[in-house]
Amino acid sequence: MNRLLLWPLLLHPIVGAIAQGTPVPLWKPSYHILDRLEIKSGREPRHHSSIKPYTAGDMVHYALTLDTASNQTFSVQDRRDLYYIFRDLNEWLAFGPNPTLLLGKHQPTFVPAFDSAGITYYCQYPDQHTASQADPRYTVNEHPILGMFYQTPANFFQVDQPYFFFRANPMLNFQILSARGESFPVFDNVRGLEMRAGLDDRIFLYTHIVVNDFRAPRFLYERWQRDRAIPGAGFVKNYQSAFFDFDRGLSVLTAQGIMGIQLSRHVGMQFGHGQNFIGNGYRSLILSDFATNYLFLKLNWRVWKFHYQNIFAELISDPTAPAPRPRKYMAAHYFHYRLSPKLAFGFYEATVFSRQGPFDFEYLNPVILYRTIEHLIGSPDNVLIGIDAKWNFPKRGQFYGQLMMDEFKLDELILNNRGWWANKFGIQLGIKYIDLLGIDHLDVQLEFNTARPYTYTHRDSTNLGSYTHYRQPLAHPLGANFREYLSILRYQPLKRLHIEGRFFYQFYGEDPEGENWGGNILLSHKTREQDYGNTIGQGIPTRTHIFAFDLSYSLYHNLWLELHLFRRVKNSASDVRDRNEQYFGAGIRMNTGLLRRDF
Repeated sequence: MNRLLLWPLLLHPIVGAIAQGTPVPLWKPSYHILDRLEIKSGREPRHHSSIKPYTAGDMVHYALTLDTASNQTFSVQDRRDLYYIFRDLNEWLAFGPNPTLLLGKHQPTFVPAFDSAGITYYCQYPDQHTASQADPRYTVNEHPILGMFYQTPANFFQVDQPYFFFRANPMLNFQILSARGESFPVFDNVRGLEMRAGLDDRIFLYTHIVVNDFRAPRFLYERWQRDRAIPGAGFVKNYQSAFFDFDRGLSVLTAQGIMGIQLSRHVGMQFGHGQNFIGNGYRSLILSDFATNYLFLKLNWRVWKFHYQNIFAELISDPTAPAPRPRKYMAAHYFHYRLSPKLAFGFYEATVFSRQGPFDFEYLNPVILYRTIEHLIGSPDNVLIGIDAKWNFPKRGQFYGQLMMDEFKLDELILNNRGWWANKFGIQLGIKYIDLLGIDHLDVQLEFNTARPYTYTHRDSTNLGSYTHYRQPLAHPLGANFREYLSILRYQPLKRLHIEGRFFYQFYGEDPEGENWGGNILLSHKTREQDYGNTIGQGIPTRTHIFAFDLSYSLYHNLWLELHLFRRVKNSASDVRDRNEQYFGAGIRMNTGLLRRDF
């Protein structure tokens, strides 16, 4: 009898779990869609917008909340945006704004089942067809290819079972752009495969693998020569076509694989190889997706208005070192609190460390402040703290910002501001404004970013303490010693036509040969040129203007035909470093994002 009473308790965590699902890639249009609709509606989402990537369940949950709200006045295009999400993540349509359905099946009536050995603790579900397919928003193709491919608009191949879903899609991005002053164009040839799956509303898998054989723009190739790393990419090798003769050919292989487990109603865990992003801006001074994928264990604690996240990551300090390459580690906490549907802020703390001796298990503590650990164990590690915040002003826009602090002394910063080298911090300020001039889907974003010289650097000379991975910054692409002003204009004048223009003005300091003026965060700050008098732009003052224009026409779901214009003008105090590059061409893209090389 006692055993019979136990079965509802054993099953309760599964029934009550708020499933979160697979991470949604950061290139997806869904992020901008939900961002602008949160501003426009004033409705509070369950997810916290500073913590990315979002999960599929959170995205669909909020889209359904907006779609069923009786007091919202959305345009026709707003409704189309919502249906983009419903098609893209259709396995989650069972999970409405008031969760009464479990993923892939109707809300069950629990029935103890008996076999020859006695009672067993599982359930029988009457009517076991998938609830997502029963939702009126579930879109199907009348004539799937060969009866099994593209049964729905978003997925090349899919499986829906009461306890299991699976999605697989090819990835493609081919573009060719004429390069001004060069006889051979630059091009990208991206091929890959993306898959995601879920089991029992508790276990979720996401993976993709991508290969890109390309001829690099000159500025990207020069960065490869300097850092021996391509931003956002892992393994890199030289590439030469069997048919054409050209220079600056590179080939990169990038893979991502993440497993998520919903541990309880309010606690989720992810383990795998991927990226994370913290903030509401185009850039992040705290943690961005600029560097390539890394191994991480992530815990998400969500209750009421709080979201607390732990990231424990293994990073690679030098990809050029002989195998096995030297490792370093990052432990980070981020606490986010939503004061109201319109106002939220977060606190971030991270340490980057490496040891020749025993591993410092103190850093695995998911709660304690790392400054106290430093004092306890006599740590020489690099600790950073950050604050970010956002405020949605009614119906029209959003203010957001970040403050990142590496090291500083208050008296040196305020009382005796002499440009001390260790006053290391960064600031971000930004604004988003939707439906500019009353024009539907004309959205603008303005952002300012700055970081003082030597920010994110550390004392060691082997990158074991710098805020980098694979010789790539974990925050802003420019590293440190810079100011940046950027503007982004997005417009959707027609159902299938998307226009995006981006303009960047960057002022920063480069290093003369053999000197360290604080811009290259791969260098030890012990090799600095001076203790006082440090200002942004020191070294070789450099100004760069970047203009990018992308016109995309949607041929099908996540399939775009595109035109691209990219211009980058670099004006350096050292004339030999001046560059003037312009590229114009076209491409076709499927299930991938724009190749944004805005640095």
